[in-house]
Amino acid sequence: MSHRVLARMSVAGLVLAVVSIVPAFLTAQAPSPAARSRSQAKPWTAPRTPDGQPDLQGFWTNTTYVPLERPKNVNKEFYTKEEMAEVIKRAAAAESEQTEPGTIPDVHYDFTQFGLDRSQGTLALNLRTSLIVDPTDGRMPPLSTEGQKRAAARAEARKQAGGPFDAAQNQPLSVRCIIMDRIGPPMLAGAYNNNYQIVQVPGYVMILVEMIHDVRVIPLDGRPHLPSQVRQWTGSYRGRWEGETLVVETTNFNGKNPFQGSSENMRLIERFTRVDENTMRYQFTVDDPSTWTKPWSAEVPWAKTNGPLFEHACHEGNYGLANILAGARVEEKRAAGAATKATSK
Repeated sequence: MSHRVLARMSVAGLVLAVVSIVPAFLTAQAPSPAARSRSQAKPWTAPRTPDGQPDLQGFWTNTTYVPLERPKNVNKEFYTKEEMAEVIKRAAAAESEQTEPGTIPDVHYDFTQFGLDRSQGTLALNLRTSLIVDPTDGRMPPLSTEGQKRAAARAEARKQAGGPFDAAQNQPLSVRCIIMDRIGPPMLAGAYNNNYQIVQVPGYVMILVEMIHDVRVIPLDGRPHLPSQVRQWTGSYRGRWEGETLVVETTNFNGKNPFQGSSENMRLIERFTRVDENTMRYQFTVDDPSTWTKPWSAEVPWAKTNGPLFEHACHEGNYGLANILAGARVEEKRAAGAATKATSK
């Protein structure tokens, strides 16, 4: 049986699961009047670690079908539960046919589709039409003048590079297994490997990211950020507690892994708040005048999931990049041969 057939079967199972799970989940998100009354009388508080901090530990997933920005044909903040079930159903079906059968990209996706988290794992469901909550239109603010110039320069650089298959350096960082978007920050879901493990010890919070097996070690001791001349792929992050919420501020990005086109001057504030036994509220605010005309914020639910996390060895047994470049060299030789024949006539 082909991987594509398996993928279709998997997505079909997901569609059935979503249609049955979503109404129950959303009902749970809308408590009865009696439950609301109990909640108001005694709000839920997270358990504590031995040093008295809110306990965020465990395995979590931010897998979702909600896009970062609100679709252009949608003009409301929330879907009904029936609308959300339909959105997920369409998206799940589309995932089974991400590429045109028989094409070069299809060689990759035929294999990977069967392992997509969203076809087999836990969904962090919600009714929002976008993860962005501010601005209220659910979309990123306009680019600043500097942001427009930098976006144009990056587009021109990609154009001048000669195409993604000419050299390894023209491939995305994720294809080269240097860094992937699951670690962020901010941390947003992709098609698979959207799982995290949080461990707390006095003075530190550790977040292990399943994708590419990166680790964020966040100090809580009030130390300053790194000197401004020291720049890192994921920035310099420092954490603090504000009541029940872990607040993490990140600066000192190197600009080589831009989030949505951001600059190295981006300042990111993340907030982690455990709202019940099985749910974490993850919020972040992007402040980057070098890119956007004003700050913007998003909110993502994280759902409790099962561990452990297994190592994601990105390049182990991965011949994709080498084969892409080998194919490009063959095409170049073929084109050169055709040009020689045409000249000799």
